[in-house]
Amino acid sequence: MKIHNRNKSVKTLVAICAMAVCAMTFHSCEQFELDEVPGRANLAVEPYNSIDELELAVNGIFGKLNKAAWMTTFYVNGWAGDDMTTHRESNKADFREYDQRNVAATNGRSATNWAGVYAMVKAANTVIINSEGVDFPSDAARQKELLGQTYFLRGLMFYHLARVHGRIVLPLDLEIDFERELATQEEVYQQIESDMLTAETMLPAKTNVGASDPNSGSARAILARLYLDWAGYPVKDASKYAMAAASAKQVMNNAGTHGFALVPDMATLYTVEGRFNTESIFTIAYCASCGLPNRKNGKLGLPSDYTTQGWQETFAEIRYFEDMPEGPRKDATYHTQIPLDGPLPGPADPDQESRATSDVAGAISFLPWTSFIDQAQPVFRKIVGPFEEGTFSGFQSDRNDYYMRYAELLLIYAEASGEAGTAGADAWQALNDVRNRAGLADVSAADGTIQDLAYLERKWELAGEYLRYNDLVRKEQVEAALGGTARDPRVSINTLTDQPITKETNAIIGSTAPSNYFAPRPQPEVDRNPNLAN
Repeated sequence: MKIHNRNKSVKTLVAICAMAVCAMTFHSCEQFELDEVPGRANLAVEPYNSIDELELAVNGIFGKLNKAAWMTTFYVNGWAGDDMTTHRESNKADFREYDQRNVAATNGRSATNWAGVYAMVKAANTVIINSEGVDFPSDAARQKELLGQTYFLRGLMFYHLARVHGRIVLPLDLEIDFERELATQEEVYQQIESDMLTAETMLPAKTNVGASDPNSGSARAILARLYLDWAGYPVKDASKYAMAAASAKQVMNNAGTHGFALVPDMATLYTVEGRFNTESIFTIAYCASCGLPNRKNGKLGLPSDYTTQGWQETFAEIRYFEDMPEGPRKDATYHTQIPLDGPLPGPADPDQESRATSDVAGAISFLPWTSFIDQAQPVFRKIVGPFEEGTFSGFQSDRNDYYMRYAELLLIYAEASGEAGTAGADAWQALNDVRNRAGLADVSAADGTIQDLAYLERKWELAGEYLRYNDLVRKEQVEAALGGTARDPRVSINTLTDQPITKETNAIIGSTAPSNYFAPRPQPEVDRNPNLAN
């Protein structure tokens, strides 16, 4: 009973879900349940007896990743960037804390994310420890790949949490962790590096095109991102720029082997049909029909003006939207109007008819964002989805999360090469490949330094992907992006009232200084382990 090449297709995801029932017959199933009895080890140590048990255990980690990431809690610090905001009121308090740079230790999303990430770390530790001294000669290649996936996922989870909280604990065993000490930031980066380097040696060079299984290139690409962060705040080890450039270049040189390439049309990335593709360096895959839906998309990104009531969780910031260069990338990133499938919202009066436009057939009315009543801001097409697909009206879909895309790797190479002083024609080509797909002309040294141009290009390319704040932190640009009048909107006119839209965002009420870049560690965890004190 084996499941090979996980998530090659929806059929494989269905198989994984079916295997969850079968897993009850294996000891490995129990290893993913946290032991709530005080004073006992959280997870059992019991060597695997077959490759099937190991496979089920690793599938269990991927299942935990799906469950942790299927809601926006997983990406909660994304709201701290200048590309997105949330509703000013309603029940979005936890998101608003990040949005306003005023995150409390009691933030519920922080606590849920912390717990979910460490559940994966402990499950990964179980796999690693239970595999020690165990060999399955007839399945040696598969055993090696499964362990490589485990190291990859553990390193990824340490990295994910470190980008939110900075210093974290690094459990590498199954002992109770009430007394663990915080690692230094450098120790955190070193552990992530170690896990990714190990994963790289164990993973195959290529998996199915667009599959969610990582390959060796996926691990090396994450290393490139890690080294870029390591070179920035808070460690600021400038020697890591060269390592970021070298890692990115290594992946680029072997892109064909790894199955990586830019897709010609960026808009296809954010569809159900195009969710498995060559641009995926590492993707979290979903399958609603098998009980693993993506719940971050659709109406969560729509305003309440939408007839079936959008949940107004994620809005695009007006200034960011208006600053973005026009072209196919902007069209793939944003919706500037929403479809109405019933009567226009609000009181019925003749003047209201001017709020909406109709398609050619007159069957669908569209409401421009400047006519939204509750909160007049554009919405992210990347989050809502294409309207013609029909997933925008619900909470669940099969759409995938791109944890990292090949476009980002190209921009890492351009920026890091510039910072390291090694940028040549290939670095400029990497930058311009991303720009050209966005409908923009080539840039050269006459337009500025390549590192500054690549950093700016990241701003537009990765908008709405919960990544922008991480760039602001490493470059110490939080104050520049959010402080003073920096976040003030451009003047836009509400087409219903003819009044200027002047209150675009949740006002910044916390500090934009480096001392407040990282979110406090969750208070429930601090209560259990005072070593985590903020």
